[in-house]
Amino acid sequence: MIRSLYITAKDLRAELRTKQVINSMLVFSLVVMVIFSLSLSDVLSDSSVIDRVAPGLLWIAFIFAGTLGISRSLASETENGCLEGLRLCPVESAAIYTGKAISGMCLMLVVEIVTLPVFIVLFNYSIPSIPLMAIVILLGTAGFSVVGTLLSALTVNTRTREILLPVILLPLLLPVLIPAVLATAKILAGEGLFDVLTELRLMAVYDIVFFTLARLLFDHTMEG
Repeated sequence: MIRSLYITAKDLRAELRTKQVINSMLVFSLVVMVIFSLSLSDVLSDSSVIDRVAPGLLWIAFIFAGTLGISRSLASETENGCLEGLRLCPVESAAIYTGKAISGMCLMLVVEIVTLPVFIVLFNYSIPSIPLMAIVILLGTAGFSVVGTLLSALTVNTRTREILLPVILLPLLLPVLIPAVLATAKILAGEGLFDVLTELRLMAVYDIVFFTLARLLFDHTMEG
């Protein structure tokens, strides 16, 4: 685990120097939020419509921004030879995967922390339970990161990775994305912990299962 954290720290330090990936993710996410808001300007006063569509739009912005970030991050490391250098170090592939997944998750959380207040303002929402919302976002983001990191490594050496990654990734995210959207809708409607417990359990199981599988498969993915 210590080696994984070293890899995470290395990735975050490199990103802080350039800010290329995080800036792209932030701009993309915020632009998507503004476009959604403008396209729904005629129905913003109709709470019944907004309550049905807004949670899904929020997670679409999160997932699309995350897909952009995770694809560019690994592609940049491959082009610079950093990923190959890590593989030559005496570090298990599982540790490399875990470090990459954590760093990708950290970048996504930064984007989400910035995007969520914009969402609240544009769609005239308030969050009754911020801690509960944070748990949902954390579990959903973890699910995205554990699967996205594996599939990004799988497609990073293909010429069509920008197209191929979303095509493979988005269907696999449905089991965590649907509970995340449902839980977000319930929280924004003022419901409590026991009302979203089923969704939280589904997301937690998804995260654990795919994290375990990805750690086992990452070495074969990199060799492939």
